[in-house]
Amino acid sequence: MAIQVLKPKFHVEECLKEIRECLEKGWTGMGFKTVQFEEEWKKYTGHKYAYYLNSNTVGLHLAFKILKMRYNWKDGDEVITTPITFVSTNLAILYENLKPVFADVDDELCLDPEDVERKITNKTRAIIFVGYGGRVGQLKKILEIAKKHNLRVVLDAAHMSGTRYDGSFPGTWEGVDVAVYSYQAVKNLATGDSGCICWNDPESAELNKQLAWCGINKDTYARSNKGTYAWKYDVDYVGYKYNGNAIMASIALTQLKYLDQENERRREIVKMYNEGFKNNSKIKIIPANHPEECCYHLYELAVPDREALLDYLSQFEINCGVHYRDNTEYSIFAFGHGSCPKAHEISQHLITMPLHMWLTDEDVQLIIKKVNEFVK
Repeated sequence: MAIQVLKPKFHVEECLKEIRECLEKGWTGMGFKTVQFEEEWKKYTGHKYAYYLNSNTVGLHLAFKILKMRYNWKDGDEVITTPITFVSTNLAILYENLKPVFADVDDELCLDPEDVERKITNKTRAIIFVGYGGRVGQLKKILEIAKKHNLRVVLDAAHMSGTRYDGSFPGTWEGVDVAVYSYQAVKNLATGDSGCICWNDPESAELNKQLAWCGINKDTYARSNKGTYAWKYDVDYVGYKYNGNAIMASIALTQLKYLDQENERRREIVKMYNEGFKNNSKIKIIPANHPEECCYHLYELAVPDREALLDYLSQFEINCGVHYRDNTEYSIFAFGHGSCPKAHEISQHLITMPLHMWLTDEDVQLIIKKVNEFVK
């Protein structure tokens, strides 16, 4: 059987038990399980506020929407961001007619604080930090820069489910305005597709509830949770249908129980990879500055000829991937081309190794062997 690059492992019977409860109650939409997951996520992470969504992408849109509303940003105001990310990070900036300004990356493929500071102008309003592959990078320095320049900080924590730093979750740190997580199909905490947005202030959290539910000031679950169904509500804003549902939340509740255990296995696999590649001078391992608490959603190498290595490994049914293309190569972000030379260069060489719960130690050793055979 072929080795996949990313493959979720679901605890099937437990997931089905949670889903069955939804079906028997006849409640598969927002409320009930989504509320239960929000409470469990807050308990797990230490976030004060959490709202379950249908994806990380819509959460990023809500983050910029709400920050723009609350701080009176104008169309064309700037957000400093990374070119090494999934495209939805930067599309979310465009959703609100804001301008992405690309800053270069450091060795961990996270934002380089020095280049971030160079890119700040009088139109800069925020920084979005992507915890690439689960890494924390130099987030603390980014927060210092944001405080110095009075900028808001959005943490795109799509890869960071379970990542800690000295025991705490980076999304809860002072200076992070909002953290947005992903529970998409191949993430560490996998569902079919869903996410969660966690604000650090009550006003934004409350506004988020309305905007994520069509601008309605009282959702269906809240209106029916007192024993009688109060049908009347008001609509205060142009809102969106961004809420998550009980079926996805049922899966998330189950998967959350195993998240720390499975992230520990990811760290074991990464240690094997690092040991296997450390003496190959042609291979650059993408480091993590806090490996003992990184959740390692991705494990990447930079190699001289990525395409040739991909082809070679496929002969042995080893499927690797690429995360991510330099976003300034996309036509929609071409205005940023050339602004981040390090990101552009390394993006030509990145290859993502298989990393998931289905891998055996023997699989990992085979992958190491075949990579080292080819890259020499």
